[in-house]
Amino acid sequence: METNPTTASFEQLLVWQKAHQFVLDTYQMTQQFPDCEKFGLTSQFRRAAVSIPANIAEGYGKRSSADKARFFNIAQGSLNECRYYLRLAADLGYAKTETHFKQIDEIGRMLNSYSQKVLASSC
Repeated sequence: METNPTTASFEQLLVWQKAHQFVLDTYQMTQQFPDCEKFGLTSQFRRAAVSIPANIAEGYGKRSSADKARFFNIAQGSLNECRYYLRLAADLGYAKTETHFKQIDEIGRMLNSYSQKVLASSC
């Protein structure tokens, strides 16, 4: 599948937009974490969150369907990593995470759908 002719850039992909918003929300949420987590959970969580839209963007620019799907799969892995960090943050009492879990569920569904379309186009 070539780059989608209806979109001029990855920034027009709804899944990327939602993933980017998740990153912004994650940064805001983790600002409230205790200082002792600055180099622990905060850093890990932010890194994983940023990886989601970054891999969507990188996959968008790939020519082959297999390459695109590989980067979307990496984004899905980072999404699952964030799911754990949300659980941990909630269990530690650092943040209320209900809204963030809803975001992750929606992004995950969208990534799965997008990946399936990319892979189907290679047949």
